[in-house]
Amino acid sequence: MNSSFSTIALIGKHKNPEIAVPLLNLAEYLTARKYSVLFDHLTAAHICADQYPALSLEEIGAQADLAVVMGGDGTMLNIARMLVAYDVPLIGINQGRLGFLTDLSIDTMFETLDEILAGNYITEKRMLLYTEIFRADTNVFNSLAFNDVVLYRGMSSGMIEFEVKVNGEYVNTLRSDGLIVNTPTGSTAYALSSGGPILHPNLDLIALVPVCPHTLSNRPIVIGPDAVVEIRMISCQQVRINCDSHSGFDLEPTDKILVRRFPQSVRLLHSVHHSYYRMLREKLGWSELP
Repeated sequence: MNSSFSTIALIGKHKNPEIAVPLLNLAEYLTARKYSVLFDHLTAAHICADQYPALSLEEIGAQADLAVVMGGDGTMLNIARMLVAYDVPLIGINQGRLGFLTDLSIDTMFETLDEILAGNYITEKRMLLYTEIFRADTNVFNSLAFNDVVLYRGMSSGMIEFEVKVNGEYVNTLRSDGLIVNTPTGSTAYALSSGGPILHPNLDLIALVPVCPHTLSNRPIVIGPDAVVEIRMISCQQVRINCDSHSGFDLEPTDKILVRRFPQSVRLLHSVHHSYYRMLREKLGWSELP
C-alpha cells in the first residue's frame, strides 16, 4: 500500500443508478488492499453503502488523502470546487459522455488505479476563478468556477451592453449575447463552441471570449493569471451570470463583476500514460478520415 493514500473517498454522480455496482466493486477492491474507504453521504445513501463511513464533503476534505470521483465532468467540476480548499487530489472515472476531466475508463479502472496507488502517476494542477458581484459597493454574490464564468442575456431577445476592464485598464465596451471568462480547463467547454482558443491545462491563463458580438472584430483575448477582470453593466435586461452553470445570479444595471484567479488549485492525478493531445484527438474527433 502507498502510505500517502491511506484513506480514499469515493464520490459518485448523484442519483445515477448506473454507478452503484462499479462504485461498490471499487470499494471492495480498495478495502481488500487495506485502504480505508469513505463515501460522501449522498452517494452512500443512494447506493446503499451502509458498510462504509458516510461523511459530508467537508469531512471528506479534512480526512481523505485522495478522492475518486465517478461520473461525468459536471460531477468532477462540483466536487473540485468543494474540495479545492482542502488540497485533496482527485481521480476521475468517466461515466459520462466526453470526459475531459474524468479520464479513467470504468472498464480499465482497476489496472489504472493499481499504477496510481503504487505511485506511478502524473499530477496536474488546474486553476479556478473567483467571482464577486458588487451592487452599490455591497458584495451581493460570490462563487468559484473551475470551467468558466458566463455573462449572458437570459431570455431577453436583445443584445446586452457592458464595459470590460483588465487590471483597471479599459479594454472595450461590448455589445453581444454575452461574455465567457474561462480557465484552461474551461477552454474545451462553452468557450470552444463560441470560437475561443484551446488552452493547455499546464498554462495559468484566463481567456475572455465574446458570445455573438455585434462587431465581428471583437475577438477572444488571452490574459495573464494575475489579471483582475472587471465588468460593468450598461444595458441590462434579464441578464444573468453563471459559474460553471452551477451558481447563478440575476444582474441589474450598474452592477460590477470582478473575476480573478482563486489562490488555490485543484490537483488531478492521471496515469503515466495520460496524454492531453491524445485525449483531444479522441474527444474532438481530430485526425479522422473523411
